[in-house]
Amino acid sequence: MSQKHLKEAFISNLNGTSLLEISLGLSLPPLCLLCRGLLLILYHLRYGKPVSSRKYSLLLDFLVLVSPLVFSCTVLSPIMFFMPTIIAAFCAGIFSKIYSQRKHETRVPFRQIVKDFQKAYLDPEYIPAITAFRVYVNVLTSIGILAVDFPQYPRRYAKAETYGTGVMDLGVGAFIFGNALVCPEVRQKSCVTQPKFSNLAKQFFSIWPLIFLGFGRLLSVKSIEYHEHTSEYGVHWNFFFTLAFVRLAASLLLAIFPKNKSWIVAINLAVLYQLTLNATSLKTFILHGSDGRDTRVGFLNANREGLLSLFGYLAIYMASVQVGLWLLKCRNSVKGWTEAARFLLLTALVLFAFLHVSQAYADPVSRRMANLPYCVWVVAHCLTFFICFVVTDLALVFTKLLVKGSSVPSCWNVVKPPNTGTKRETEAVPIRTEGKLSHICLISAINKNQLLFFLLANVMTGTVNILIDTIHSKTAFTLCILHLYMFFNCLIMYILHAKNIVLKFW
Repeated sequence: MSQKHLKEAFISNLNGTSLLEISLGLSLPPLCLLCRGLLLILYHLRYGKPVSSRKYSLLLDFLVLVSPLVFSCTVLSPIMFFMPTIIAAFCAGIFSKIYSQRKHETRVPFRQIVKDFQKAYLDPEYIPAITAFRVYVNVLTSIGILAVDFPQYPRRYAKAETYGTGVMDLGVGAFIFGNALVCPEVRQKSCVTQPKFSNLAKQFFSIWPLIFLGFGRLLSVKSIEYHEHTSEYGVHWNFFFTLAFVRLAASLLLAIFPKNKSWIVAINLAVLYQLTLNATSLKTFILHGSDGRDTRVGFLNANREGLLSLFGYLAIYMASVQVGLWLLKCRNSVKGWTEAARFLLLTALVLFAFLHVSQAYADPVSRRMANLPYCVWVVAHCLTFFICFVVTDLALVFTKLLVKGSSVPSCWNVVKPPNTGTKRETEAVPIRTEGKLSHICLISAINKNQLLFFLLANVMTGTVNILIDTIHSKTAFTLCILHLYMFFNCLIMYILHAKNIVLKFW
């Protein structure tokens, strides 16, 4: 068997893992973010200033925000169920140190700190949890697309063949969800009136890099006979095409229907698509082709998974637009965001309950078809992931109140209460503007060039697979390669961010 066929067999016919293991895995990035923030606050408490060296800042960010995720999906995967507890205990230890070492003159009773925290106002123009969510989806995807080719990456985390919930199955849907959170329709101010189809026209011109990348990937994969999982998207289709067409179709729907009713459009799309799968031969066509023998003759047969799963991904996108619109409602207090987190948690629990029902009476989760249970699963887990980041940010806001003058990049700043005499009640006034240096962190660096980061990860993944026999790699070698690969990707983003370069041509 050739190396190409060996690698294809290595990532085929898999069944995924449990929802519980995925949920526990998703708690790691927020915990890593919390740990990094607490370490920066502790440093400020000890030395009276933030970390001033960009080198050390990058090293700290990589070691705390990225490296634990590489270990957790490889050598530490057997103890995944204990990983969140271990990191949470470490965070608790750092917090305890900060609380006990506060300066005597600034010490106030714990009850008073809690009251001040509950009354605190936050910058309403910035929601760090959205940035963290989108960046970490990108980071986890980048780790997964290379790690899956090594034997140390558990097969249960890879994409399931037909039915099942693998970590990488969630990654595809989460990428769509994260894109919709910040789409033009969500970011557009409600007071600004624009022609109905103006956003559609903008999207038509903005998706050309994705189309270009899609054709670039197609040509490169076919020309070098790179291994590919045909049942994932088809013979010619790939994720870049999916993202481009979903964005374009969503803009068309949002031009026709009111954007604040996008959740209704999402439900109708997902339900009608599932009914069509069950009531017609569409499911059989997706799984076995028009002749029932997995034929790939003709464009539709060749790319049936990629083309027909667009309906499911479009439903996820529309649901995320509704979430994005709701999140961008002006909330400028800890109390407001605590209530928002509670509401999101309740919504996620309802979706998980509906997921159980839909799997019992419709179909198991299938990323290959992007069916109704898959859509519900993705939205439920994305909301859970987002809630974890909101809780993390609120925990860091609380800790910053303990240490006067401390700051954490890509985190909420406490602001002065709105002055009702001169400003509207919904506005808040920043206490101070932080210097540029404090904003140079890995999260903001990747956020600035997200598409480039994803493209670079894809190119580097292909390069590593061409140069290295990944299937027979030893553990130490695998960890070394994965760390070098992720550090290189992060370093490029960090340098571009430090020089204030955004590579966007559309």
